[in-house]
Amino acid sequence: MSQRIKMVEREPNIRNKDFEEVNLGYTDEQALLEAKRCLHCKNPMCMTGCPVEVNIAEFIHYLANNDQAGAIKIIKDKSNLPAVCGRVCPQEKQCESKCILGIKQEPIAIGNLERYAADWASKNIKEEKYNIKPNGKKVAVVGSGPAGLTCAGDLAKLGYDVTIFESLHDSGGVLRYGIPEFRLPVAVLDKEVESLKNLGIKFIFNYLIGRTKTVEDLLEEGFEAIFVGTGAGLPTFPGVEGENLNNIYSANEFLVRINLMNAFQFPEYDTPVHKGKNVVVIGGGNTAMDSVRTAKRIGAETVKLVYRRTQNEMPARLEERKHALEEGIEFIELTAPTKFIADDKGFVKAVECVKMKLTEPDVSGRRKPIEIEGSNFIIETDLVVLALGLNPNPILPSLTKGLETDKKGHLIVDDKFMTTRKGIFAGGDIAGGSTVIQAMGMGKQAAKNIHKYLNN
Repeated sequence: MSQRIKMVEREPNIRNKDFEEVNLGYTDEQALLEAKRCLHCKNPMCMTGCPVEVNIAEFIHYLANNDQAGAIKIIKDKSNLPAVCGRVCPQEKQCESKCILGIKQEPIAIGNLERYAADWASKNIKEEKYNIKPNGKKVAVVGSGPAGLTCAGDLAKLGYDVTIFESLHDSGGVLRYGIPEFRLPVAVLDKEVESLKNLGIKFIFNYLIGRTKTVEDLLEEGFEAIFVGTGAGLPTFPGVEGENLNNIYSANEFLVRINLMNAFQFPEYDTPVHKGKNVVVIGGGNTAMDSVRTAKRIGAETVKLVYRRTQNEMPARLEERKHALEEGIEFIELTAPTKFIADDKGFVKAVECVKMKLTEPDVSGRRKPIEIEGSNFIIETDLVVLALGLNPNPILPSLTKGLETDKKGHLIVDDKFMTTRKGIFAGGDIAGGSTVIQAMGMGKQAAKNIHKYLNN
């Protein structure tokens, strides 16, 4: 059996100076060779690792027979965002981890093949309007992130009159404001959203449900069910001295300014961001990787990633860690901030850190880090980005009667993704999802259950 076909990447010392996409995708020949590596198992386990239930074995079968149109038809039967998933979904922890070939060799590059099929379709197949028979029922979707887009798409295919209410000025949620252009080009996202509009889905932007209009208002206007996918927009802070100094950003604000508001082109665009010469990013997830790589691209001379565990425990994808290191990012492991130090004008000038050691596993299954007494040291910096995770957006739950949340602010949902208020469903970060593909899976399951609820 041949080796896994590697996707071509742009040179690190060239790509770390711009926002063009890093991975260049498969050629037709490469996709064919990779698809032919598939064992065509009678009981394909890869499918059990896909939250949106794509028939992986079948779409790869079509690609192995050089039938790209057949492949994308199979994918789109289940996934409304194939070009997005092919780029940002952690396949190595999901479908590819179940691949039988992976027991003795490298698993099939399912994500790369999905991206290939989606990109091929974008170039070669003209998007057609769907001929869907309306069923006369209206559903509101709050939030246009991956959960909301997926739920809306599946309901629209079933004939529902779906309206998406989005608080920002454009669609996509975290896909647009949280993931940099070099990982997910905006043009790719726009193309996927356009396909959803062709299903008849209506988008209403700059509309904050809970304040601009309440859930009660939507129900009074004839929406028979509501899906809440408002995501996580409340940043986590470390709780140490000096965290509110000037030039300390949450990763959320930093990436929004860069991705959504074009701050890297200031003053051409009027949203500023402090670029920093010596940048420190705190955290070890995908958002931390996006932050360090973005800081490098907007001109930082040095970028350091500070993480309290080791690389082995980092939640970030292996590919993102690899790319960051290739692009000149320094990883400082087993280290945590204890204090942010200000200059005489109130701007951050240094981070005091302490070394850590790992002990017994905690509730996450990873070994718990504890401080090594007397190991404190200083890192000089003029820009700090805190990438320590996000909590659910609290606005809609706090302003809506009957919606209960857990201690972390997640909406409590049952096994059908219905909240504690009848007729209101939820998915994605607001309901405990932590990745794009998990959010999509929750949106898909919620759509099925909304359909059952409205046709009981």
